[in-house]
Amino acid sequence: MNSLVIHLTFAALAGSALGLFYFGGLWFTVRKISCYGKPVLLIFGSFLVRQVVTLSGMYLVMDGELPRLLACLAGFLLIRIILTRALGPARSESRLSA
Repeated sequence: MNSLVIHLTFAALAGSALGLFYFGGLWFTVRKISCYGKPVLLIFGSFLVRQVVTLSGMYLVMDGELPRLLACLAGFLLIRIILTRALGPARSESRLSA
């Protein structure tokens, strides 16, 4: 039982790290679109790198076990919620009006 908790905790933390990479990379890409000469290349390249790293990481963390994949996905989605609230449009609007 103790080993299962450790594995699921590790999977959730790994999912959080993957979420930070994925959504942090997305945030960075969106902020740099206007500064880049070829935005289509930036968008496609960023998407491809983020997808490959995230899916490969989830596959490695899963190690063939569904509970690990679900814990990893939970960590990934938790980071999405946190970053959306921290960097979302409400915060941008308050900066624009100030």
